[in-house]
Amino acid sequence: MRRSLLRPFALGALALLLTGCAAAAPSSSDRLGGALTVYAAASLKSSFDEIDEAFTEQHPGVEISPVYDGSLTLATQIAEGAPADVFASADEATMAKVADFALDPAVFASNTLVIAVPAGNPKKVSTLTDLAGVVTVLCAPEVPCGAASATLLSAAGVTVDAVSLEQNVTAVLTKVAAGEADAGLVYATDVVGRSDVEAVVPEGADDVVNRYPIAALKDAANPDAAAAFIAFVRSGAGQKILTRHGFGAP
Repeated sequence: MRRSLLRPFALGALALLLTGCAAAAPSSSDRLGGALTVYAAASLKSSFDEIDEAFTEQHPGVEISPVYDGSLTLATQIAEGAPADVFASADEATMAKVADFALDPAVFASNTLVIAVPAGNPKKVSTLTDLAGVVTVLCAPEVPCGAASATLLSAAGVTVDAVSLEQNVTAVLTKVAAGEADAGLVYATDVVGRSDVEAVVPEGADDVVNRYPIAALKDAANPDAAAAFIAFVRSGAGQKILTRHGFGAP
């Protein structure tokens, strides 16, 4: 008889214990929510699209709105008051232009340049010198990919009369892929997984490295989510995604 009384009591105690666990305060990741606007260099689009998806799987309450463009364009918009929470630039020099608005920038990835040519490389481009004799498109010298291109070409002693100077690396790659140019200098990551273009690694490319910094903005509307997003980008999971997309270590 005593056993029949003790068993329901034990079950009741267990139920109370489980209820208490279920009612425990949610984790910090559960509390994250709201909109998060991420400004990121155009060369980060593929990798950050995957990072955004992975991050929101962990923090389903956060709705990410990515904005991709040339780093200088984004920096200008931030300086003019654009409502960004996070900024990821393709080089440290551009991040420095928004130093008054950014909190503790940290480098999270690196990148180098390659020569992009249409599939099949119809003009048989194999060196930087070849760029002077074919229709070539480059990034404008004031943007990160353009500054890196100028450094690479100068070190090789090559002068290129580009048919156009673009404001971001995506525009360069688009023209090459469409056959509007025979070649262009882009980041190594831009040609990963593409079948419409090929990459030629030029001599000296390893000596010109772009270091990518990321920072939360001082007036971020969602600072908690911004901090968590940056932490994820720099985490092992985020770094694995970046590596898959061709980025180097910070």
